[in-house]
Amino acid sequence: MAKKASGGLIVLFVILGLIVIGFGAYKSMQNRLVTLDENVESAWAQVQNQYQRRYDLIPNLVSTVKGYASHEKEVFENVANARANAGGQLMITSDILNDEAAFARFQQAQDELGSSLRRLLAVSENYPELKADQNFLALQDQLEGTENRIATERMRYIDAVKNYNIEIRKFPVSFFAKNMGFEKKATFTAASDVQSAPKVEF
Repeated sequence: MAKKASGGLIVLFVILGLIVIGFGAYKSMQNRLVTLDENVESAWAQVQNQYQRRYDLIPNLVSTVKGYASHEKEVFENVANARANAGGQLMITSDILNDEAAFARFQQAQDELGSSLRRLLAVSENYPELKADQNFLALQDQLEGTENRIATERMRYIDAVKNYNIEIRKFPVSFFAKNMGFEKKATFTAASDVQSAPKVEF
């Protein structure tokens, strides 16, 4: 009888041990996913900061170019429209990361703004006085620096999303991730030409 009780206790301890180990593994998995998710959120915030910096530089740049090239109406209208469109897609919540269609709209708006800025900078080729203007040169340098930072932060974001998306697809994490609220994150598509810093050759 004592042996039966002793055997029953051993089985009970083994079961309890397995439950504790399983719970520990589950919590460890959850903590890892939380860390990776936070890395994505942090990288996304930096991408948005750089896009905001570019957005804020545009009025001064347009104003300076207008001083020398006031009749380039179509270029200015394109920049204004692209900036307005991108402005509506700027500081949006990180929920966009779970919505590929919304994320694609965000990327398209930012890419269009980048393209219109390159066209604006190209205008300076026709205006030697503008190319020599110190304010324009300073703004151009700031914009080029910002475009480089955008490219850097986008790459960091892409890496963070890649690590996160790989983790939630791994076995056995994939069985639990969705129930824990961890879903695939959207990322930037293949390198867009907008990520090349706009350059004006003198």
